[in-house]
Amino acid sequence: MARRCQITGKGVQTGNNVSHAHNKTRRRFLPNLQKTSLHSEALDRMVRLKITTQAIRTIERAGGLDAYLLATPDRKLVPEIRRLKRQVEKQVAAESAA
Repeated sequence: MARRCQITGKGVQTGNNVSHAHNKTRRRFLPNLQKTSLHSEALDRMVRLKITTQAIRTIERAGGLDAYLLATPDRKLVPEIRRLKRQVEKQVAAESAA
């Protein structure tokens, strides 16, 4: 799997190492990715994701994975996470109808 956050889409950036003599060599800035399991209350299961630490903080601030997904527009989500969002929306709708 690529070095890309599944929630935010943040990936590898490139730049230069600059020495004291001002020599420039190319380098890569890697995102701080973590493999983590987040609990989806609507689906009542753990969801394994490879996300950045910043995404973890954002999800926690939003009140959990389900709250984050429901509050985030589809255009800001990666396609595989849109599928998860649709599952959550479907389950929430089924629970509210019952």
